[in-house]
Amino acid sequence: MAKRTDTRSSAPHDADSHDLISVHGARVNNLKDVSVQIPKRRLTVFTGVSGSGKSSLVFGTIAAESQRLINETYSAFVQGFMPTPARPEVDVLDGLTTAIIVDQQRLGADPRSTVGTVTDANAMLRILFSRLGKPYVGGPGAFAFNVPSVRASGGITVERGAATKTVKATFSRTGGMCVRCEGRGSVSDIDLAQLYDDSKSISEGAFTIPGWKSDSWWTVRLYAESGFLDPDKPIRKYTKKEMQDFLYREPTKVKVEGVNLTYEGLIPKIQKSFLSKDKEAMQPHIRAFVERAVTFTTCPECDGTRLSEEARSSRIDKLNIAEACAMQISDLAGWVSGLDEPSVAPLLSTLRGTLDSFVEIGLGYLSLDRPSGTLSGGEAQRVKMVRHLGSSLTDVTYVFDEPTTGLHPHDIQRMNDLLLRLRNKGNTVLVVEHKPETIVIADHVVDLGPGAGAAGGTVCFEGSVEELRTAGTVTGRHFDDRAAVKDTVRTPTGTLEIRGATTHNLRDVDVDIPLGVLTVVTGVAGSGKSSLVHGSIPAGEGVVSIDQGAIRGSRRSNPATYTGLLDPIRKAFAKANGVKPALFSANSEGACPNCNGAGVIYTDLAMMAGVAIVCDECEGKRFQAAVLEHHLGGRDISEVLAMSVTEAEEFFGAGEGHTPAAHRILGRLADVGLGYLSLGQPLTTLSGGERQRLKLATHMADRGGIYVLDEPTAGLHLADVEQLLGLLDRLVDSGKSVIVVEHHQAVMAHADWIVDLGPGAGHDGGRIVFEGTPADLIAGRSTLTGEHLAAYVGA
Repeated sequence: MAKRTDTRSSAPHDADSHDLISVHGARVNNLKDVSVQIPKRRLTVFTGVSGSGKSSLVFGTIAAESQRLINETYSAFVQGFMPTPARPEVDVLDGLTTAIIVDQQRLGADPRSTVGTVTDANAMLRILFSRLGKPYVGGPGAFAFNVPSVRASGGITVERGAATKTVKATFSRTGGMCVRCEGRGSVSDIDLAQLYDDSKSISEGAFTIPGWKSDSWWTVRLYAESGFLDPDKPIRKYTKKEMQDFLYREPTKVKVEGVNLTYEGLIPKIQKSFLSKDKEAMQPHIRAFVERAVTFTTCPECDGTRLSEEARSSRIDKLNIAEACAMQISDLAGWVSGLDEPSVAPLLSTLRGTLDSFVEIGLGYLSLDRPSGTLSGGEAQRVKMVRHLGSSLTDVTYVFDEPTTGLHPHDIQRMNDLLLRLRNKGNTVLVVEHKPETIVIADHVVDLGPGAGAAGGTVCFEGSVEELRTAGTVTGRHFDDRAAVKDTVRTPTGTLEIRGATTHNLRDVDVDIPLGVLTVVTGVAGSGKSSLVHGSIPAGEGVVSIDQGAIRGSRRSNPATYTGLLDPIRKAFAKANGVKPALFSANSEGACPNCNGAGVIYTDLAMMAGVAIVCDECEGKRFQAAVLEHHLGGRDISEVLAMSVTEAEEFFGAGEGHTPAAHRILGRLADVGLGYLSLGQPLTTLSGGERQRLKLATHMADRGGIYVLDEPTAGLHLADVEQLLGLLDRLVDSGKSVIVVEHHQAVMAHADWIVDLGPGAGHDGGRIVFEGTPADLIAGRSTLTGEHLAAYVGA
């Protein structure tokens, strides 16, 4: 037997000297020539107030350059199919390793995407059932709800030497898709009265579908000039054949004014253009139309399982694949552990590992058939983490964006253990985080600031956690802040009764939520908080619901357009100069003709990185030169859009620029802590916390008596939480009722009334375990929340 010798010599090796990631002169977004050195194979936490530049440094600079360099190792052909980010604005980036980004981007909102398909657990279950299921119904595809069954037959030409011969051939593929709902689990019925007015003809404007204009070739003109219908005849007078052609005709090639187009019936056209998309991803007016015109019901054939009868007939230990996917993952992991079949041992081992990772990461309460579009940002991030936990890779840079978002204090310790485990395998872990419970485990802390937006973008502190506590930076000063329990709580003015709530995992819950006070609904992740609040409080008149949904906007959208602020500003400019308001919109008549109002010209270089160049005609101002000659209070429209909210509030509050409507909206933006934000900053560059507060500012104008907020502290710095509590107090003092779903102990301590759900997650939760004041919760310490809140306030 060969003798093993130690391959390491005592002399230092050159390869061991590369233990730092060096950044010099970073200028992405608001970063001001930032230079920083980050230790490798350590856990580094980046802190700072919202908008201070943390994401710009970690995601926009370090991770973006790492991914760009990896992409460049592929051939030009392959690069043509990949995203091609431009090189970040930075002088030197040295010591980079492969970056794996685990961010809070919502998972694909495709109706067929589920937790199982996203994590490959479904693929493994399909193979398992195809091997062990009785009766045998086919290969893995026979259990896939995305694969339809196909049968075909016909003649094929076979060449043998000089002779050719036509032979009959048949082809079949067995899929698991339910034929009725096409693998969606729900079927839709369309209310035709919402699509058209049957008393009118097509030429009289019968269609009432949003975006269907009378001069559009693809919609109205196609129906009017197809030759199948009489455009001047009221729809209600159509013959049976005309109605069939109008509503259900199969796709048919037609020529309209010499242009080849495809005509198809109205119902399939609506199904393809509206119903194949996720409802939550639609623009508000389109979503409102779909909600009016379409009713979704559970598919009667597959009972919502998405699978064909054949796929559901095959069972392992009396369980079919639909029932396995509907089980809570923690229960499914137990069922898989009980299977013992040597022929599929490697598969069972991998599947067990994946399911155990779900449980370990705190997502054991989910099921594999849960649509991925319904996961919160924090849940989506943890689902992405599942695939990295068992990875054999080392010396990788993992980049996390607030991994504790949506986690109860009880669950944060579990997340900390996972981050430390990744580091201990020899990886570099970079975390953007606000919670002291996670900052405290860091080996190295980088604090950015001192303020947000233009007042941030510099490194205020680098060092250990102990040094941060005495550093005197905003984060250091607030690191040990603890909100005290209020001496006196408000008296409710009424109650909102919820009776027999059974949404998701709720177990026939009865609860009275007090009105006229600040109520906090809390509990561990998956205990049923959102199900109770969003599923049982009707979002109708008087209820303003602000959830964690992302703001959808293009790079042309900015805070001024999103909040409606631009309308009064345009009108004020138009009135002062005696011209049309449309001139002061970069998306309308006033747009620079060279860049179409974008301010930059995007050049697509095919397989190389696209380039954005500042427009040389408007110099990035987005407007025509003639428009910039019109002034209000000595400023042109581009100068106004470049102002911060604080500057603009002063400008529109008095003097020549006095515009009460604009001043009111700006006041709300300042109230939610966005005073530093530039009015014309693209929405795509805002952080998650900034987007949520922008939403809150927009909804503060809504006429509602009850405000329902879902984790408003997400993405907020310790210093900003205090400001948020002040805002919530002002809302309640003005006569509103505020109901907050929240894990942050400062908000719990500040509440007038707490409703705690639990005791666990999934089917271990769904019950009310405490109702009362924060002081009673701390005194009783009867729940996990009570224990953590007592520890937080030092009781």
